[in-house]
Amino acid sequence: MQTMSLVKDKAYSPRRAGAKSMAKIYLVDDDENILTSVSMFLEGEGYEVRKFHDGVSALEALKSSPPDLAVFDIKMPRMDGLELLRRLRQSSNLPVIFLTSKDDEFDEAIGLNMGADDYITKPFSQRLLNERIKAVLRRASLTSIEMPVPQEGDDKVIRRGKLVLDPNRHACSWDGNPVRLTVTEFLILESLAKRPGYVKSRDQLMDAAYDDQIYVDDRTIDSHIKRLRKKFRKTDKSFDGIETLYGVGYKYREV
Repeated sequence: MQTMSLVKDKAYSPRRAGAKSMAKIYLVDDDENILTSVSMFLEGEGYEVRKFHDGVSALEALKSSPPDLAVFDIKMPRMDGLELLRRLRQSSNLPVIFLTSKDDEFDEAIGLNMGADDYITKPFSQRLLNERIKAVLRRASLTSIEMPVPQEGDDKVIRRGKLVLDPNRHACSWDGNPVRLTVTEFLILESLAKRPGYVKSRDQLMDAAYDDQIYVDDRTIDSHIKRLRKKFRKTDKSFDGIETLYGVGYKYREV
Protein backbone atom coordinates (compact mmCIF):
# COMPACT_ATOMS: atom_id res chain seq x y z
CA MET A 1 0.00 0.00 0.00
CA GLN A 2 7.05 10.35 -1.23
CA THR A 3 14.36 19.92 2.84
CA MET A 4 15.34 20.42 5.74
CA SER A 5 15.75 18.88 9.12
CA LEU A 6 12.53 18.05 10.90
CA VAL A 7 11.49 20.89 13.19
CA LYS A 8 8.46 20.63 15.44
CA ASP A 9 5.42 22.67 14.37
CA LYS A 10 6.97 23.60 11.02
CA ALA A 11 4.72 22.98 8.01
CA TYR A 12 5.90 20.31 5.59
CA SER A 13 6.83 21.64 2.15
CA PRO A 14 7.86 19.18 -0.60
CA ARG A 15 10.49 20.27 -3.09
CA ARG A 16 8.17 19.92 -6.04
CA ALA A 17 5.40 17.61 -5.00
CA GLY A 18 3.55 16.28 -8.00
CA ALA A 19 6.63 16.45 -10.21
CA LYS A 20 7.48 12.75 -10.40
CA SER A 21 11.11 13.23 -11.46
CA MET A 22 11.77 15.14 -8.26
CA ALA A 23 9.76 13.28 -5.65
CA LYS A 24 11.55 11.03 -3.15
CA ILE A 25 9.60 8.18 -1.56
CA TYR A 26 10.54 5.94 1.36
CA LEU A 27 9.04 2.43 1.44
CA VAL A 28 8.95 0.72 4.84
CA ASP A 29 7.84 -2.93 4.84
CA ASP A 30 9.29 -6.19 6.16
CA ASP A 31 8.10 -8.04 3.04
CA GLU A 32 11.04 -8.15 0.62
CA ASN A 33 8.80 -9.04 -2.33
CA ILE A 34 6.68 -5.91 -1.82
CA LEU A 35 9.76 -3.71 -1.35
CA THR A 36 11.37 -5.01 -4.53
CA SER A 37 8.33 -4.98 -6.82
CA VAL A 38 6.93 -1.64 -5.63
CA SER A 39 10.30 0.13 -5.69
CA MET A 40 10.98 -1.09 -9.24
CA PHE A 41 7.56 0.13 -10.36
CA LEU A 42 7.89 3.55 -8.72
CA GLU A 43 11.41 4.05 -10.03
CA GLY A 44 10.03 3.28 -13.48
CA GLU A 45 7.48 6.04 -12.88
CA GLY A 46 10.30 8.52 -12.20
CA TYR A 47 10.41 8.56 -8.39
CA GLU A 48 13.54 8.28 -6.28
CA VAL A 49 12.95 5.40 -3.87
CA ARG A 50 14.64 4.17 -0.68
CA LYS A 51 13.67 0.88 1.00
CA PHE A 52 13.60 -0.01 4.70
CA HIS A 53 12.75 -3.32 6.35
CA ASP A 54 11.63 -1.98 9.73
CA GLY A 55 10.52 1.19 11.48
CA VAL A 56 13.70 1.67 13.52
CA SER A 57 16.01 2.11 10.54
CA ALA A 58 13.38 4.13 8.67
CA LEU A 59 12.88 6.60 11.54
CA GLU A 60 16.56 7.53 11.58
CA ALA A 61 16.51 8.21 7.82
CA LEU A 62 13.23 10.13 8.05
CA LYS A 63 14.86 12.47 10.56
CA SER A 64 18.22 12.89 8.83
CA SER A 65 17.07 13.07 5.20
CA PRO A 66 13.26 13.37 4.93
CA PRO A 67 11.55 12.37 1.66
CA ASP A 68 8.51 13.90 -0.02
CA LEU A 69 6.24 11.00 1.00
CA ALA A 70 6.52 7.73 2.91
CA VAL A 71 4.64 4.44 2.59
CA PHE A 72 4.47 2.41 5.83
CA ASP A 73 3.33 -1.15 6.38
CA ILE A 74 1.47 -1.44 9.69
CA LYS A 75 2.71 -4.84 10.92
CA MET A 76 6.52 -4.86 11.13
CA PRO A 77 9.09 -6.19 13.63
CA ARG A 78 11.03 -3.94 16.04
CA MET A 79 8.76 -0.94 15.42
CA ASP A 80 5.39 -1.19 13.66
CA GLY A 81 3.94 1.39 11.32
CA LEU A 82 1.67 2.95 13.94
CA GLU A 83 4.53 3.60 16.33
CA LEU A 84 6.67 4.89 13.48
CA LEU A 85 3.93 7.35 12.52
CA ARG A 86 3.44 8.40 16.14
CA ARG A 87 7.12 9.26 16.49
CA LEU A 88 7.23 10.96 13.12
CA ARG A 89 4.24 13.15 13.95
CA GLN A 90 6.08 14.53 16.98
CA SER A 91 8.27 16.54 14.62
CA SER A 92 6.86 16.43 11.07
CA ASN A 93 3.68 16.48 8.99
CA LEU A 94 5.33 14.51 6.17
CA PRO A 95 2.67 12.80 3.98
CA VAL A 96 2.25 9.11 4.87
CA ILE A 97 0.27 6.32 3.21
CA PHE A 98 -0.35 3.09 5.14
CA LEU A 99 -0.35 -0.42 3.73
CA THR A 100 -2.73 -2.60 5.75
CA SER A 101 -3.90 -6.18 5.66
CA LYS A 102 -7.57 -6.88 5.03
CA ASP A 103 -8.28 -7.54 8.72
CA ASP A 104 -6.66 -4.36 10.11
CA GLU A 105 -9.75 -2.12 10.21
CA PHE A 106 -9.09 -1.11 13.84
CA ASP A 107 -5.49 -0.23 13.06
CA GLU A 108 -6.59 1.76 10.01
CA ALA A 109 -8.86 3.94 12.14
CA ILE A 110 -6.08 4.57 14.64
CA GLY A 111 -3.63 5.40 11.86
CA LEU A 112 -5.93 7.94 10.24
CA ASN A 113 -6.63 9.57 13.58
CA MET A 114 -2.87 9.81 14.17
CA GLY A 115 -2.41 11.70 10.91
CA ALA A 116 -1.92 9.22 8.07
CA ASP A 117 -2.95 10.75 4.74
CA ASP A 118 -4.42 7.60 3.23
CA TYR A 119 -4.24 3.82 3.36
CA ILE A 120 -4.39 0.96 0.88
CA THR A 121 -5.49 -2.57 1.73
CA LYS A 122 -3.33 -5.53 0.68
CA PRO A 123 -3.34 -7.03 -1.85
CA PHE A 124 -3.20 -3.86 -3.93
CA SER A 125 -2.37 -2.93 -7.50
CA GLN A 126 0.72 -0.84 -8.13
CA ARG A 127 -1.32 1.42 -10.37
CA LEU A 128 -3.66 2.19 -7.48
CA LEU A 129 -0.73 2.98 -5.18
CA ASN A 130 0.73 5.30 -7.82
CA GLU A 131 -2.55 7.19 -8.16
CA ARG A 132 -2.81 7.58 -4.38
CA ILE A 133 0.79 8.81 -4.19
CA LYS A 134 0.18 11.40 -6.90
CA ALA A 135 -3.00 12.62 -5.21
CA VAL A 136 -1.40 12.90 -1.76
CA LEU A 137 1.66 14.68 -3.18
CA ARG A 138 -0.56 17.08 -5.10
CA ARG A 139 -2.53 17.85 -1.96
CA ALA A 140 0.65 18.27 0.09
CA SER A 141 2.04 20.77 -2.41
CA LEU A 142 -1.06 22.93 -1.96
CA THR A 143 -1.24 22.64 1.82
CA SER A 144 0.40 24.97 4.30
CA ILE A 145 -0.37 24.43 7.98
CA GLU A 146 -4.04 23.59 7.43
CA MET A 147 -5.95 22.02 4.61
CA PRO A 148 -6.89 24.70 2.06
CA VAL A 149 -10.45 25.90 1.66
CA PRO A 150 -11.70 25.13 -1.88
CA GLN A 151 -11.33 28.05 -4.27
CA GLU A 152 -14.58 29.74 -5.21
CA GLY A 153 -13.52 30.72 -8.74
CA ASP A 154 -12.84 27.20 -10.04
CA ASP A 155 -15.63 25.85 -12.24
CA LYS A 156 -14.73 22.27 -11.26
CA VAL A 157 -15.53 22.94 -7.63
CA ILE A 158 -18.63 21.06 -6.39
CA ARG A 159 -20.96 23.06 -4.13
CA ARG A 160 -23.80 21.34 -2.31
CA GLY A 161 -25.26 23.54 0.39
CA LYS A 162 -22.61 23.88 3.11
CA LEU A 163 -20.34 21.39 1.35
CA VAL A 164 -17.62 22.54 -1.06
CA LEU A 165 -15.30 20.06 -2.81
CA ASP A 166 -12.31 21.03 -4.95
CA PRO A 167 -11.15 17.96 -6.96
CA ASN A 168 -8.01 19.68 -8.28
CA ARG A 169 -6.74 20.35 -4.77
CA HIS A 170 -8.41 17.41 -3.00
CA ALA A 171 -9.75 20.06 -0.63
CA CYS A 172 -13.03 19.91 1.25
CA SER A 173 -14.85 22.38 3.46
CA TRP A 174 -18.11 22.41 5.41
CA ASP A 175 -19.74 25.77 6.13
CA GLY A 176 -16.41 27.46 5.39
CA ASN A 177 -14.35 25.18 7.65
CA PRO A 178 -11.71 22.87 6.11
CA VAL A 179 -12.31 19.12 6.57
CA ARG A 180 -9.28 16.90 6.09
CA LEU A 181 -10.14 13.78 4.07
CA THR A 182 -8.03 10.91 2.81
CA VAL A 183 -7.94 10.46 -0.95
CA THR A 184 -10.30 7.49 -0.70
CA GLU A 185 -12.77 9.40 1.47
CA PHE A 186 -12.67 12.35 -0.91
CA LEU A 187 -13.42 10.17 -3.95
CA ILE A 188 -16.37 8.48 -2.22
CA LEU A 189 -17.84 11.79 -1.08
CA GLU A 190 -17.27 13.33 -4.51
CA SER A 191 -19.16 10.44 -6.14
CA LEU A 192 -22.12 10.97 -3.80
CA ALA A 193 -22.12 14.78 -4.00
CA LYS A 194 -22.03 14.89 -7.80
CA ARG A 195 -25.64 13.66 -7.86
CA PRO A 196 -27.38 14.57 -4.61
CA GLY A 197 -30.49 12.54 -3.94
CA TYR A 198 -29.38 9.67 -6.17
CA VAL A 199 -28.55 6.40 -4.43
CA LYS A 200 -25.09 4.94 -5.03
CA SER A 201 -24.59 1.26 -4.32
CA ARG A 202 -21.49 0.06 -2.53
CA ASP A 203 -20.23 -1.39 -5.81
CA GLN A 204 -20.54 2.02 -7.47
CA LEU A 205 -18.65 3.65 -4.62
CA MET A 206 -15.95 0.98 -4.89
CA ASP A 207 -15.59 1.78 -8.58
CA ALA A 208 -15.28 5.49 -7.80
CA ALA A 209 -12.61 5.07 -5.12
CA TYR A 210 -10.58 2.04 -6.14
CA ASP A 211 -8.62 0.67 -9.05
CA ASP A 212 -10.61 -1.82 -11.11
CA GLN A 213 -7.96 -4.49 -10.43
CA ILE A 214 -8.58 -4.58 -6.69
CA TYR A 215 -11.51 -5.91 -4.72
CA VAL A 216 -12.75 -4.45 -1.46
CA ASP A 217 -15.74 -5.76 0.46
CA ASP A 218 -18.85 -3.93 1.63
CA ARG A 219 -17.41 -3.53 5.12
CA THR A 220 -14.59 -1.37 3.76
CA ILE A 221 -17.01 1.09 2.12
CA ASP A 222 -19.13 1.18 5.27
CA SER A 223 -16.03 1.99 7.32
CA HIS A 224 -15.16 4.88 5.02
CA ILE A 225 -18.69 6.27 5.31
CA LYS A 226 -18.53 5.98 9.11
CA ARG A 227 -15.26 7.94 9.20
CA LEU A 228 -16.61 10.57 6.81
CA ARG A 229 -19.57 11.22 9.08
CA LYS A 230 -17.32 11.37 12.13
CA LYS A 231 -15.04 13.95 10.51
CA PHE A 232 -17.93 16.21 9.49
CA ARG A 233 -19.55 15.92 12.90
CA LYS A 234 -16.39 17.24 14.50
CA THR A 235 -17.13 20.45 12.58
CA ASP A 236 -20.93 20.27 12.77
CA LYS A 237 -22.57 17.95 15.32
CA SER A 238 -25.83 18.06 13.36
CA PHE A 239 -24.27 16.85 10.07
CA ASP A 240 -26.55 14.37 8.30
CA GLY A 241 -25.58 14.88 4.67
CA ILE A 242 -24.84 11.20 3.98
CA GLU A 243 -27.95 9.04 4.19
CA THR A 244 -27.95 5.24 4.44
CA LEU A 245 -30.55 3.25 2.51
CA TYR A 246 -30.26 -0.15 4.13
CA GLY A 247 -29.71 -2.97 1.68
CA VAL A 248 -29.26 -0.49 -1.18
CA GLY A 249 -26.44 1.96 -0.58
CA TYR A 250 -25.88 5.63 0.24
CA LYS A 251 -26.93 9.01 -1.07
CA TYR A 252 -25.90 12.60 -0.43
CA ARG A 253 -28.66 14.80 0.94
CA GLU A 254 -28.05 18.47 0.18
CA VAL A 255 -28.61 20.60 3.25
